[in-house]
Amino acid sequence: MAVSVHDLELPVTDLTDLDRNETLAVLAEAREGHWLARTPLGYMVFRHEDVTAILRDRRFLSALSLLPRMNGIEDDPMAQRRPSILSLDGDEHARLRRLVAGAFTPKSADRLRPFMRDVVNGLVDQVVDDGRCDLVADICEPYPIPIICELLGAPKEDWKLFSNWATDIFRIFNGDLANDLPRINAASEELDEYVRALIEQRRNDPRDDLLSDLIAAEEAGDRLSTDEMIGLADAVLMAGTDTTRNQLACSVALFAEHPDQWALLGRRPDLARRAVEESMRYLGAVRGTARVTAEDVEYRDVVFPAGTLVSTSLVGANFDNEVWDEPKRFDITAERTATQMTFGSGIHFCLGASLARAELAEALTILSQRMPDLALDGPITWKPLSVGIWGPARLPLRFTPPAGS
Repeated sequence: MAVSVHDLELPVTDLTDLDRNETLAVLAEAREGHWLARTPLGYMVFRHEDVTAILRDRRFLSALSLLPRMNGIEDDPMAQRRPSILSLDGDEHARLRRLVAGAFTPKSADRLRPFMRDVVNGLVDQVVDDGRCDLVADICEPYPIPIICELLGAPKEDWKLFSNWATDIFRIFNGDLANDLPRINAASEELDEYVRALIEQRRNDPRDDLLSDLIAAEEAGDRLSTDEMIGLADAVLMAGTDTTRNQLACSVALFAEHPDQWALLGRRPDLARRAVEESMRYLGAVRGTARVTAEDVEYRDVVFPAGTLVSTSLVGANFDNEVWDEPKRFDITAERTATQMTFGSGIHFCLGASLARAELAEALTILSQRMPDLALDGPITWKPLSVGIWGPARLPLRFTPPAGS
């Protein structure tokens, strides 16, 4: 017989301000007691099976739209202006995903790989002779913006604009929305105006870029409106910049702890794909995501009343010893049978996953070959754990410069 989740006797599991090792210890203890845990804001699942099931269950809606209200903001002009595909659900979300799916295939990402290599090599050129760098400031921060601009068809002279807009828009995840909202809204409005003008240019002069693909996208006579294309461009900037910056920094920080794996990748670039998946599993920049029930939902004989907030621990899923063989072992040669969960699952599975995989694979390949003997050159400064998309704020590294420098 099903029981209400509110009637279960569950200890409170609070991951706030816990580092990686503390988080894993708390999740391991919680896993021993129950498949479900209570949190300060609702409930949490942390096993691979349950995280996957909740994320794929359409009765659990994205909680992204709740961020303003959770921060005490009732009147959010961003939400009123245009809903985002990142927070949409139901038929409207399915329609948008169906129309744009062809623009986000692995083949579409592959056409940008030569440009990715040029960008990474150009950034490495500026630091390689010194034999040391701050990877975050010198490589990770500037890397994704040119890729997104190339994807959208924005010219090089506007890269700085996009970088500034991205920095301000990402303040939505910094835990201080009440103070940051004016800057977030201003950046969003400026980006909207820019993309709207770019769309009009592409209607008259289509090119080999995402906006031209979106303009041409059609299924059974259904097409995207200009506002929908602007919203998708905004989502690409949000989902494709800060995530890649932080994940690349997380991955390289992890390799700095495992120099044998770094040397192996430098010798065997064919391992780049596995290196991306294994580093995202072991140290993901997105550690969890949340869902809210749209109706009373029964799952595993537990009823989650409408409006219940359920967090899914991607970290927990990525270290679930029931699906991973030796989950605490970092090994880019391992043939993992399960799917790492940092990209999510279900209808909100990362739309730009193919692009992110390509960016990370190209960057890790080049960095491992051009920065051999990688080691920390000081302590890593990590971003606050309250930040939604997380990683190093500073990553000082040293490596062997090329001969003759």
